[in-house]
Amino acid sequence: MRELSYIHARDVTYATFCQGPYEESRRYRDFMGWEMPWYSALGSLETLLVGRRVGRMHLVCYLRQGSKVFETYWTTSRGVEYMDNSYRLLDLTVYGRQERFEDSPAGWPQPPKGTDTMRAAASPEGRAFRQPRGHRHD
Repeated sequence: MRELSYIHARDVTYATFCQGPYEESRRYRDFMGWEMPWYSALGSLETLLVGRRVGRMHLVCYLRQGSKVFETYWTTSRGVEYMDNSYRLLDLTVYGRQERFEDSPAGWPQPPKGTDTMRAAASPEGRAFRQPRGHRHD
């Protein structure tokens, strides 16, 4: 999420809360070139994620009325994919995500045995490559 003015115009804001130490996660944010507000929730995880599994990615929405804050929505796993354009774009293609558990018809591309196809195409370490601003693949 890079441009926040559209949601700010509707009195909504956005921030990312990491579950680990701020400095460690900030290096990842900087590596990816992200500019959204970024905070560590390390000392508040038990309160923020009560009843949920710490260590998983969560998408959580809050409503603030004066000094009170209410949690209005949360999701994890597939529900968090709305924040990742890669999965959504793959879902629009003929072959979809091509994940190992899918039962693809004969003749369709199959993922390499024993690999996670989303990582197999990134780098030997499974890391995404940061692209410089303005980089195009055409």
